[in-house]
Amino acid sequence: MGLLGRKARHMLIIGERINTSRKSIALAVSSKDTAFLQDEARAQAAAGAEYIDVNAGTFMDDEAERLTWLVDLVQEAVDLPLCIDSPNPAVIKSVLPTLGKRAMINSITLEPSRLEGILPLVIEYKAKVIALCQSEKKVADTVDQKVQMAGEFVEKVRNAGVSLEDLYIDPLVYPLATNFRSALASLGAIEQIMTAFPGVHTTCGLTNVSYGLPVRKLVNSTFLVAAIARGLDSAILDPTDKRLYSALRAALLIAGKDPNSVGYIGAFREHRIE
Repeated sequence: MGLLGRKARHMLIIGERINTSRKSIALAVSSKDTAFLQDEARAQAAAGAEYIDVNAGTFMDDEAERLTWLVDLVQEAVDLPLCIDSPNPAVIKSVLPTLGKRAMINSITLEPSRLEGILPLVIEYKAKVIALCQSEKKVADTVDQKVQMAGEFVEKVRNAGVSLEDLYIDPLVYPLATNFRSALASLGAIEQIMTAFPGVHTTCGLTNVSYGLPVRKLVNSTFLVAAIARGLDSAILDPTDKRLYSALRAALLIAGKDPNSVGYIGAFREHRIE
């Protein structure tokens, strides 16, 4: 049984495109192509992103310098808060003071080095934070493992004095090409997490689900619709993909999360759905 018809919650869209794992972005960062990168930021903002994820993780030797440069140029281009994306607490710490708006941090895990390195930054900068269902010893595969780790995050965040409204739990969706039950486990976990921990949010790196498969956009949009029906209220995705954004708006409408069809009709009038 899904969460259709429950009280509507805002769907937070985090734009994924400025990530150096994408060849075009890595090349633009290497060549300091400011215009290209700022156009990427503007396109995502115009398409409905509310946070812009910024990741320079492939530049391991000078990630902090590259990420700071990226953050500065994105902030020049758009008036949106940023999602600072790095597994390295020291890199995140170096970038946070440069931000003009309240940040989101992507991400913490239950690994002590990540948790102890990043949670104090969440508190100091009053940031939102994405929590991956992963510990030092294992990555959660089953519904029960994902929900258990979510509960550990909830306890640690509460004990630190952070509001659950600032916690976005990512149950981790693995590629269906290598684990055909991954999507089912994540969908089940999303539903249970949203039911068991009132106030908390769920999110996901959407495109992971289709990695290694043909016609990836079809898989992405189908999973997104199913996840919204289970209660997902945030996603890291490409908002410039009109078909994906259209599926998102329709799913919110059908799931009873778009009162009076305001979001759907507004997106249609703005030519953002097809």
